[in-house]
Amino acid sequence: MDALGVYVLTFNCARNFVDVDVFANHFFDALPASGAGSSAPDLIFLSLQEIAPIAYSFLGGSFLLPYFDAFRRAVQKASAQKWDHHYVNFLTDNTGMTGLMLFARDDTLGKIAWSDTAHVGLGVQEMGNKGAVGARLGYVVEGHPSKTVDITFVAAHLAPMEDSYEQRNMDWKSIVERLVFTHDSNDRKRLAERSSVDENTSLLDDAASAHAEGSRRDLFAPNAYLFLAGDLNYRTSNIGPSIQEIAQFPRRNVDLDNPAHYSHLLKNDQLAREMSYGRTCHSLSEAPIDFPPTYKYSDAAREAVRRGLDTGDHEWKWSNHRWPSWCDRVLFLDKPSWVGEGGKVQPLAYDALPLFAQSDHRPVALVASVPLRPSDASSSTKNIRAVAPFSIDPSWKSKRDMGRRKEIVVGAVAYLGLTREGNGLLLVSLLGILGGCFILRSMLEV
Repeated sequence: MDALGVYVLTFNCARNFVDVDVFANHFFDALPASGAGSSAPDLIFLSLQEIAPIAYSFLGGSFLLPYFDAFRRAVQKASAQKWDHHYVNFLTDNTGMTGLMLFARDDTLGKIAWSDTAHVGLGVQEMGNKGAVGARLGYVVEGHPSKTVDITFVAAHLAPMEDSYEQRNMDWKSIVERLVFTHDSNDRKRLAERSSVDENTSLLDDAASAHAEGSRRDLFAPNAYLFLAGDLNYRTSNIGPSIQEIAQFPRRNVDLDNPAHYSHLLKNDQLAREMSYGRTCHSLSEAPIDFPPTYKYSDAAREAVRRGLDTGDHEWKWSNHRWPSWCDRVLFLDKPSWVGEGGKVQPLAYDALPLFAQSDHRPVALVASVPLRPSDASSSTKNIRAVAPFSIDPSWKSKRDMGRRKEIVVGAVAYLGLTREGNGLLLVSLLGILGGCFILRSMLEV
């Protein structure tokens, strides 16, 4: 069976610009050296958290362009270094400080018939300091002109702190209830403009029309694969570490039976616990974790990376006030309900990239294979996903619109008060007001 190669990477950018050259050199580190999954993926999905300072993130638009562009350049450089392939960034979106980028290999782009997007704010007053942004796309399989393999990608950033696991569960509930996908009738035109492939135009139009006529808008659409990636923020303890417990933090080069081996800390992972109790990330799966915690690295570790002291020890230097945890995760729904036996997503590799100086998180990447089996509405397979764990919130749109208006206000205030450009604008405005008052007073005195 043909399959679609997918590379999913999540990274908390800590509001800093990514170092394009360094990031590109390690971007595909999670790929297997040979065999399945080692070839150039068809699709690349980037989930980015804290992509920029709050002023730029909340205002959005041109303020975020330099940050997204840095990742575009990193992907292009990484792919050119490895395969000499070109990737097209056909969709970029954000909810506040959480960003999503989708790339298609140039010979794959022409098979994408449509894309939908969705947004939900999970932060203060439902704003996007925490939140999720989703994209769903239809990939046409040759021989099935009106059918697509549908894939949903969700980038998320949930509530922080060790004791907030219940709030993280509520954030997931809000994602299911309020991440509702809407269709843009102009997306096919934009995809066509970016593609040099013309022979599939009729096939793509047929698939897009079929999608527009009757598509499910909720997260758990029964005919779609699903990938959830982000800083999910689940920790390895419900309270912060004591001074005595710092000695129990994972260490490098210890035997598996040593209490300081990271596998023992993984047993306390909140996400695995809450999923096993059915309280979060319902029906999702995760590949086995075989890498150290990805958060929280100390300033000393980041400084060692910045100075090029690549001894490996810096990736075991933890911040003393947080339990080392696997905050950065990639989960997936292994198969839509209609595929019957087989047809599952195959995770081929799951690993953490090196620590970068710009962030106290390590990026995490999943390499996966998605079967290219189009949906069959006449299938007699029991629809095990017809009912989502939570129903769509009828007020999802008004809540998002209100949150967006608040983001613009907060973003404008933050821009004026916390950025050099904003400070300069305030100063010029103040001088202008004072100058105008002086001129007016002079005119009145004459």
